[in-house]
Amino acid sequence: MAHHHHHAHEQGTGAILKWSFFATLLFVVVELVAGIRAGSLALISDAGHNFTDALSLVLAAIGFHLQSKPANSVKTYGYHRAGVLTAFVNALTLVGISLFIFYEAWNRFRHPAHVEEWTMMWVATAALVLNAAVMWGLHREKDHDLNIRAAFMHMFGDAVSSFAIILGAIAIHFTGLDIIDPILSVLIGVLIIWTAWDIIKESLNVLLEGLPPGVDLSEVTGAMRAVDGVIEVHDLHIWCLGSKANALSCHVLIDDMPPSESNAILHRINDLLCGFQINHTTIQFEHARCALSDTPCTMAPQSHEHEHHA
Repeated sequence: MAHHHHHAHEQGTGAILKWSFFATLLFVVVELVAGIRAGSLALISDAGHNFTDALSLVLAAIGFHLQSKPANSVKTYGYHRAGVLTAFVNALTLVGISLFIFYEAWNRFRHPAHVEEWTMMWVATAALVLNAAVMWGLHREKDHDLNIRAAFMHMFGDAVSSFAIILGAIAIHFTGLDIIDPILSVLIGVLIIWTAWDIIKESLNVLLEGLPPGVDLSEVTGAMRAVDGVIEVHDLHIWCLGSKANALSCHVLIDDMPPSESNAILHRINDLLCGFQINHTTIQFEHARCALSDTPCTMAPQSHEHEHHA
């Protein structure tokens, strides 16, 4: 029963993410058209910013979907990578959008254009309502899940910029200073680049098989050497498969013993690695006798080398 409830809960968050995405995407189009018609660069750039939110919602949804899939299916690699690659390409697109905003804002500073502040205000208010609704939908899950917390923070940033646009529209109405509009758009552009930079940094680390953030290689090696039955650890590699999944491969030197006994060592190592958030391991055992002889390990037939995929 408890399991069923949990499943329903997962479905709920997945559905919230999906609907939030469609609503945000639809709104991006509305805001873009409104921005062009009102002559407001701030609205156009906010549409760009909202687009970053739609992106973060999709990534959260992909991540959420993957976590509910069984871990040992062959495809996890591909799915995770697809999500990360999408994030990377999209983040680059966002940098492009920001550069366009800066260019347009520069033109506006040189030749100020008239802005229809009322359109600007109503659309920004609608944006604020939408962002608040999505934040409300995600607030329960955000403490458990990194992906969803990221999406939540995006929404929060966007709510702040919508609020700034509302204030800006009121300011334009009372002061008649159209230059407030490009100033706001530059600030939003900076916000977009800041968001994109985070995504680029994180996704590049995964794509370049970097160390997962927060994992220290020497610390893991030390912990593994301390495991009962392990003599030495070498050829250790740790890399990211995706936003959540980390993988490790290594050679472990142990005494000569039947696989039934070495299995216990393997379990101890895997339990230890789970604590480091490493769930995909390939560990190859080697035996003291063969490693210390002059012949290279691979040539020695008497070593019952076996690879074990956990």
